[in-house]
Amino acid sequence: MAEAADFQGTGSSPARRWLRRAAVLLAGTPLLAGLVYVPAASPAHAADSAGPQSVDVSLDTLTPAAPVEGDSLTISGTVVNRGKETITDARVGLRVGPPMTGRTAVDAAAERTGPAPGNLSEIDDEYTLEIAKLPSKIGHDFTIKVPVDKLGLDADGIYQVGVSLAGQTPSRPYPQVLGMERTFLPWQPESAEKRTQLTFVWPLISSTHLTSETGSDEQQTPVFQDDSLSAELAPGGRLEQLVSLGKELPVTWLIDPDLLATVDAMTRSYQVRGHDGTTVAGKSQDVAKQWLSSLEDAVEDQKVVALPFADPDLASLAHRGRNVSGSLSHLRPATEVAKQAVETILHVTPSTDFAWPVEGAVDPSVVNTATSAGAHHVIARSDSMRETGNLSYTPTAARPIGGGTTAVVADARLSTAFQRDMSRAGSSTLAVQEFLAQSLALNLQGTDEERSIVVAPQRMPTASQAQSMAGALHGLQSGRWTQPLDLEAAGKAKPDPDATTSVPGSGSYPDSLRKKELPRKAFEEIRTTQNTLDHFKVILTAEDRVDIPFGNAIRRGMSSSWRGKPQEAAQYRGDVQSYLIGLTKKVQLIPKSDATLSGRSATIPVTVQNSLVQGVDNLVLRLTSDKPNRLKFGDGAEAEQPVAVQGGHSQSVKFTANATASGPVEVTAQLYTEDGVRYGEARRFTVEATEITPTVMLVIAGGVLLLVLAGIRMYAHRRRAAARATAGATADTAAETAGETPEEADDAEQQSDPTPDTGPDSGNPSGTGEKVDR
Repeated sequence: MAEAADFQGTGSSPARRWLRRAAVLLAGTPLLAGLVYVPAASPAHAADSAGPQSVDVSLDTLTPAAPVEGDSLTISGTVVNRGKETITDARVGLRVGPPMTGRTAVDAAAERTGPAPGNLSEIDDEYTLEIAKLPSKIGHDFTIKVPVDKLGLDADGIYQVGVSLAGQTPSRPYPQVLGMERTFLPWQPESAEKRTQLTFVWPLISSTHLTSETGSDEQQTPVFQDDSLSAELAPGGRLEQLVSLGKELPVTWLIDPDLLATVDAMTRSYQVRGHDGTTVAGKSQDVAKQWLSSLEDAVEDQKVVALPFADPDLASLAHRGRNVSGSLSHLRPATEVAKQAVETILHVTPSTDFAWPVEGAVDPSVVNTATSAGAHHVIARSDSMRETGNLSYTPTAARPIGGGTTAVVADARLSTAFQRDMSRAGSSTLAVQEFLAQSLALNLQGTDEERSIVVAPQRMPTASQAQSMAGALHGLQSGRWTQPLDLEAAGKAKPDPDATTSVPGSGSYPDSLRKKELPRKAFEEIRTTQNTLDHFKVILTAEDRVDIPFGNAIRRGMSSSWRGKPQEAAQYRGDVQSYLIGLTKKVQLIPKSDATLSGRSATIPVTVQNSLVQGVDNLVLRLTSDKPNRLKFGDGAEAEQPVAVQGGHSQSVKFTANATASGPVEVTAQLYTEDGVRYGEARRFTVEATEITPTVMLVIAGGVLLLVLAGIRMYAHRRRAAARATAGATADTAAETAGETPEEADDAEQQSDPTPDTGPDSGNPSGTGEKVDR
């Protein structure tokens, strides 16, 4: 194993001298023991015996983190009496242990707890702080400043130091150590002959914030799930801290381009969805602009690595999605979109040649999935790709694993150093010092080869974790035992021929990680949404307005950020599909009422409605008769016509139908894409067909002819009657003129010879209700 010979580094002469002195002292211990051990020592020399841990000691600052000759070490913090009794004659002192050079020695020392000093010896009384009384539940701040040359540091290596509080209580009226906190002090005052090349990955990744929904305006105003991203971008926020700290550090930026696209969307008008489903205008445009501007300045002339868009969960794809058709097809487009997004927004050209599985855990299927996106380097971690040989040192990160793929194996100890809660100053100080200690122990390992070591921390560090990581890197900036190297160069470093190149089998993948993977159902839902999108966009005249937001939303649905959040992930995928289905339904056939077809042929209109803001085409409307023996379209059972409808309009499409027999016929109207795929819901309606035979046509024609003749006869009779009426009126007028009454004139007419009815025809219509007899 890599730690089998951690102590080989003690071969330097200073280390030998220290060990010889320690051996002499230990050899004389039996003789001196009776003289040295004084249980009731004076307050000036508290005994090393330990009582119960009743005092909490916090080390809030330790500067400088890696001192050199001539420096003074300053440690400040707080002691708090957690016990029930008052502590008297208390003293806070600094203790120093012997040097350590092995990484396992550092591990073991880090696990020590409790007040027992062990091999840590208190330095001179001159540098102790006395506290006369420390009541129960009361704290007391302290600061200890000691010249480095008073610490007894000799050989290069790592020294464990501790701050202890000793005192006595009423129940234990003798000096004893009641609380202690330990940390590490790396000691490498001069630059080492060989220095470790250290690559520190600086991740800029966030969870999903954008929905698939956009406004119908020309700018397609985006809709955010909430406004939580604003807090991360604001001064003091997580992402703001990562940028402001990272720009001063020798790091390789590892960026999820989805974050860039999301923040870029915030720089313009955007909407935020509330808990009640309504949306309100977002107001963080200035914050987003400032963050992007700061990031652009930070990455200028720096190495930038872009993950595939939305940071897809490679292990979930490998274990759960690989057998769902189409799942892996999202990876290469995600890489292409990633490169374009970084270039457009940050104006730098990123590397897209690295894949990063969650926590660097790999197996053969994860590696195969990672490389399907086009990457030739997979960032693994040493607690996944473990050393199987008997190396006495940590080998270089780059390992060829076959197929032109290189595993870049990040150091697990260094990569996980800042995963704990770093919000307390004491926790941060301990993490920084342990990181520095491990890095120096690594450099002191017994090998003459200069090695390349990679640090890949957690994906989304908190603000306090980012500050702690920055503190550790500042501690290394003197370059006495490390030198910075970017990730691309680390991937190309000469591999160690003795390092393992075997990818662990699938059974070695951690169960704790496997339980948090996206389920197979997630990839089936993603496939359904992709199919719906592919089916929808072919009919659109401006498909980018739909393809881009939904394509990105589909990629976000398989993001690593959903790990451990199955309900939220399912809700997001469901919302994307529901919104897409809602858009597809905006292009539909209007329901049609039943119709009656009188005659051998007639026109049947069907209306297509487009409620989208853009036009649709490449559609075909097909009408199908369920009974072509009664009703046909053309010469067959169906007919179709192309459809193109402008946005916000409807179009009536007319079909000619022919009846061959009487009776009801079910007709189905269905839209299809031009490649023959059904689109939308079918509409069914009934056509009452009436078939007209030649005999019936003759009967109808005869009836019509009789009606016409009757009409002509009635018209002629009315004209004759009108003429007679006109003649009678003229005779009455003449009789009156001659002094006769009308009756007399009538009698006279009747006595005369009859004359034929040849009066002039009248153009006036006959009176209402007039009967005509023939």
